[in-house]
Amino acid sequence: MASAPFPRAARLLKAADFANLRNVGSRVGTRHLSAQIAGNGSVGARLGLAISKRVSKKAVRRNRIKRIARDSFRRVRDTLPSVDILLIARSSADAEDNASLRDELERLWRRIATLNPTLPTGTMRD
Repeated sequence: MASAPFPRAARLLKAADFANLRNVGSRVGTRHLSAQIAGNGSVGARLGLAISKRVSKKAVRRNRIKRIARDSFRRVRDTLPSVDILLIARSSADAEDNASLRDELERLWRRIATLNPTLPTGTMRD
């Protein structure tokens, strides 16, 4: 299997990046996961995770979801457009097994890959 790195440049690290996505990002969702996305120029796809204690009180269970999401993102990063993605897990994600979470993430990445991140977001027209 080929190496799929997750370099620092592929991560959302600054609070301002997370805040920007919450304010201007468009939303794409599945049953257990939601993603806010916004174009980032030409940096390549970057991922930020928001898995709160509402998903599970146990850190082990939250970390499992994060680990699966990071691994899935690493594998498809090259196929995604240059977007920032904030992945948010719903509380129902904790009850899912690893295989179904991976399948759901694959569906989410395919939906994001078909979007045009340069289009304006929101419902208001300029």
